[in-house]
Amino acid sequence: GLPSCLLCLCLGTSVYCDDADLEHIPALPPDTAYLYARFNRIAAVRAGDFSGLEKLKRIDLSSNSISWADADAFRLLPSLQELLLPENRLTALPELPRSIVRLDARLNRIPSAGLRPEAFRDLKQLQFLHLSDNQLDFIPVPLPESLRSLHLQNNNIQTMHEDTFCDSQDQGQIRRALEDIRLDGNPINLSLFPNAFFCLPRLPTGRF
Repeated sequence: GLPSCLLCLCLGTSVYCDDADLEHIPALPPDTAYLYARFNRIAAVRAGDFSGLEKLKRIDLSSNSISWADADAFRLLPSLQELLLPENRLTALPELPRSIVRLDARLNRIPSAGLRPEAFRDLKQLQFLHLSDNQLDFIPVPLPESLRSLHLQNNNIQTMHEDTFCDSQDQGQIRRALEDIRLDGNPINLSLFPNAFFCLPRLPTGRF
């Protein structure tokens, strides 16, 4: 009888609100684990939109009009593993919970100034970080050892440090997990930074 189950389709612990002409996040049942609210007109995510939803694992807000998300909108969700925000109008990323495994914020308007310093350092579960088609001008380091896939294509990245991916003081380091790095579509010339790749299982995709 909650509003979300009148506006949307509730099946078990999943709530489907795709293409429902929503302008904000509806009230959700307390046992919601999966929310799909794609192709709506949601403009902002407020701090209280997901309060108390301790079982929420996946939030998909693809293809909305989100230009702003409160810093605490997602940070206090203890079970959140996947946050999908592609094709919105974000200019900054909110804080993320340490449980996050996959973040997809492609096709937004996020500059490097829209990321908190060392935003991903403590996300020890993070495996997939996709920030392509934004306005980043540097690679957001440090990156957690858990990371497997980093997509930064079609940004404005022009340079990197030799410690971006590898520890320059540890020549024996092998970073086996990080095997998918995309930097194509950036003005950076990757051949200028050979010491940044020695620990990787394969070279980044981009211009050499």
